[in-house]
Amino acid sequence: MREVDVLGVRVEMPTNQPIVLLRERDGGRYLPIWIGAAEAAAITYAQQGVVPPRPLTHDLMRDLLTVLGHELTEVRIVALKDQVFHAALIIDGKAEVSSRASDAIALALRTGAKVLVEPAILDEAAIVVSSEEDDEVERFKEFLDHVSAEDFEGPAPEGEPGDRPDLPDRPD
Repeated sequence: MREVDVLGVRVEMPTNQPIVLLRERDGGRYLPIWIGAAEAAAITYAQQGVVPPRPLTHDLMRDLLTVLGHELTEVRIVALKDQVFHAALIIDGKAEVSSRASDAIALALRTGAKVLVEPAILDEAAIVVSSEEDDEVERFKEFLDHVSAEDFEGPAPEGEPGDRPDLPDRPD
């Protein structure tokens, strides 16, 4: 099993389908998993530390485990069948409960459990991003973190995009 980090939820265009993006911890592969809107919100809330006024389903599952004296040890993405990812919740290091991948990830984020993926799934469905592309993605994400609507008001600046140190060059 390969450990992955949950990078976050993105929206695929033009379908507006949410994707949770996992990155292999000791490698350069990324695993996109298409998920539902409710699960996307649950994952995003967990990553942002949002505490709802009443427990959501994944919060309830975490609380049940805690009250019953159990621990979610890890989450495993164990199969890819007909373009659907299947997962298993490993409780107390031994009990295994079948789960949807998106629910397993949302619960793992709430409990601090590891997320692991079968190597064969990474071989089949992961994408490899070169370090140059990865750097470009990081620069673009940083740009998005610091841009506001006001930045697009008024006349266009003089010169080429590469002449502006505050904006990344557009790929050709």
